[in-house]
Amino acid sequence: MKISKICELVNGSIVCGESKKDEEVEYAFASDLMSDVLTVRSGNFILITGLANVQSVRTAEMSDVSFMLVCRDKEVTPAMIEVADESNILIVRSPFSMFRCSGILFKEGLKPVF
Repeated sequence: MKISKICELVNGSIVCGESKKDEEVEYAFASDLMSDVLTVRSGNFILITGLANVQSVRTAEMSDVSFMLVCRDKEVTPAMIEVADESNILIVRSPFSMFRCSGILFKEGLKPVF
C-alpha cells in the first residue's frame, strides 16, 4: 500500500519525508513500547505509535523502519523531524487513535508483522 493511500485512509498528513509518499509498505506494527519495536525482525513495515518523542524516531532508525504513523493527534516536534530527516524516515500524523488507524489499515489490506 502506498504511503499516500495510508494518509488518505487515516486522514493523515506527512510531517517529513514527503519524497517517500509514493513508496509502498506491506506490513504494519502498532506499539507504544519501543522495546517491542526493537524485537521486530521484518522489513518494509510502517510503525504505528502514539509515542511522539525523539526516542521513538531513534528506535525506528535502529530497527530500520522507514515509515512512522503518529496517532492520537500527537505533536511531532522539531527535534523529531530533525532526526527523521537525518535518518530518511517519513512521519505521518493522524488525528485517529492507534486502534482506529490499525483497524482501517488492516481492513484495507495492510498485513500485520505477526
